[in-house]
Amino acid sequence: MKPFAYLRPASVAEAVRAGAGQPGARFLGGGTNLVDLMKLGVEAPGLLIDVSRLPLDQVTGTDDGGLRIGATVRNSDLAAHPGVRRDFPALSQALLAGASGQLRNTATTGGNLLQRTRCPYFQDISKPCNKRTPGSGCPAREGVHRDLAVLGHSQDCVATHPSDMAVALAALDATVQLHGPEGERAVPVTGFHRLPGDNPDQDTVIRPGELITEVVLPPPPPGAVSLYRKARDRASYAFALASVAAVLSVRDGRVERVSLAFGGLAHRPWRARAAEDVLRGAPATEDTFVRAVGAELEAARPLRDNGFKVDLARRLAVGALAELTTQAAPA
Repeated sequence: MKPFAYLRPASVAEAVRAGAGQPGARFLGGGTNLVDLMKLGVEAPGLLIDVSRLPLDQVTGTDDGGLRIGATVRNSDLAAHPGVRRDFPALSQALLAGASGQLRNTATTGGNLLQRTRCPYFQDISKPCNKRTPGSGCPAREGVHRDLAVLGHSQDCVATHPSDMAVALAALDATVQLHGPEGERAVPVTGFHRLPGDNPDQDTVIRPGELITEVVLPPPPPGAVSLYRKARDRASYAFALASVAAVLSVRDGRVERVSLAFGGLAHRPWRARAAEDVLRGAPATEDTFVRAVGAELEAARPLRDNGFKVDLARRLAVGALAELTTQAAPA
């Protein structure tokens, strides 16, 4: 057991000061990922700052019909929230598709966004890993990579981001609110997680000492419907081989609004901008969906053993869009 200091701050400001004052400090929410990584030796913070009792555990409506989700709201509470189930079903479905009931009762909104990859080389400190030790190499490229990235990866890292919730938030155009030593700022979820490039150890754009305080959802577009679908090796308690979150509205048989995000394919939730460009204004038909998703997945660069993910993601996305078309009412 490696010794570490523990602090339970009384306010967000105190938490941020403590985090900024000690490099390598970590904020502790539910601990469902961080504590596991500490046990494995992947994480060894000198200071744990317990933010779980800060007043960040509420879901409140915004004046325009959106939602503010506190960083310490538990995943199970968020999935069951009436406003989420009514207006943002893709988010509720994504949360319920993740982990187990026991973990959802503990895991928090902020912690879910900050969870780290489940790449086996990252989690095994006896193996090299550029994400864990920059410059040590990426054995996953030639080794065990069936579950890893087909989009946006680099020579230095082929890890995938494991969150289901973050995929839905990306499709829903959510914003992450951060409080740090330099004040407050807002970052779109689509820009919060990084692609690996040559710095795969940097998972997000979060700055030293910054604390996630809430996630803000804009109001759903008029007439829009949403869903989340996930493919995995077993029916529960398994990470996505591929997943998709989609938001769609249709008018006069044509796609009026659409947003689409993939999970399980990249180092971050993958917003499918190319597919969206094809879909907007086009007929809401299966042929259009196939063409649009194909345009997005042209960028895929599968490795030796994970090419199946491309077809799996294609089928999931086309099926999701077709299902939403039957639900969508004229705007």
